[in-house]
Amino acid sequence: MSHQSLPAATSRPVDFADDEIDLRELFAVLWTGKYWIAGLTSIAAILSVVYALSLTNIYRSEALLAPSSMDGGGIGGLAKQYGGLASLAGISLPGGGEMDKTALALAVIKSRRFISDFIQRHDILVPLMAADGWDQSTGELSIDADIYDTGSATWVRAVRPPQPVQPSGQEAHVVFDALLSITEDKKSGFVSLSIAHYSPMVAQQWVTWLVEDINNTLRAQDVAEAENSIAYLKTQVDATSLTDLQSRFFEMIQSQTETIMLAKVREEYAFKTVDPAVIPEQKDKPKRALICLLGTLLGGMLSVLWVLIRHYALNRDRTR
Repeated sequence: MSHQSLPAATSRPVDFADDEIDLRELFAVLWTGKYWIAGLTSIAAILSVVYALSLTNIYRSEALLAPSSMDGGGIGGLAKQYGGLASLAGISLPGGGEMDKTALALAVIKSRRFISDFIQRHDILVPLMAADGWDQSTGELSIDADIYDTGSATWVRAVRPPQPVQPSGQEAHVVFDALLSITEDKKSGFVSLSIAHYSPMVAQQWVTWLVEDINNTLRAQDVAEAENSIAYLKTQVDATSLTDLQSRFFEMIQSQTETIMLAKVREEYAFKTVDPAVIPEQKDKPKRALICLLGTLLGGMLSVLWVLIRHYALNRDRTR
């Protein structure tokens, strides 16, 4: 039986010459187009600088807040003490403590109703919707004449029906919500509230007003709720002949009365100001150096790509 020997497998050496030639060719192409790369990168850098300088400074003022404790004598404390009895009497007393009040306060601040009332109460629709800059020398806002005529105090912006010439509450809420920033530290419970605006004074003033208004709003809500509860409890006292039950109702009325008294006395009802808002001295944005750097890098990459595409496109046409 004859055995045929198979031809020995021959290993072909890997030739890296092609890759080396390609790299040399690539560098040669880039070196040939160095003036294109330098010119296009310079143009991108100049355009980035012009764009960065054209942007208006935005200032951000921030306040650090701590939720106020509302358990003692308040509605939350009443629910803990008399929750079972209140349920038997048909009274709904909101439970929860400090964290529930904090969540409620944060939800109220960002609500459409609160922001609309805030804008109307402080008459800030014009600086909110028509401002386009801030004069540092005079400290006055610059108002866009194409949106609002300061001479006649009328809105003159061009809109498409059915959008009104004067900004609506819904439109103002969207713009204000974009300027407002609220962050809560889940561990410590501290709340950071900030406003961004062209004017540093306006930003600081709006933050201060927001803190005052949210305290006043929640105070008014709790006072009204306590007064309604007192009125209802009094009807229950008259409706029952059980002495023990009447005694409990009087205790609940007393607790609600304490809630009203504490709410009226406590100035910082929902939030205590740990670090008040100040007039910022440094702008928050734009980041001009970063814009220029990214613009220059992008211009450099695009110029290199352009040189390579141009070179291989010309070579392809020549080989045809």
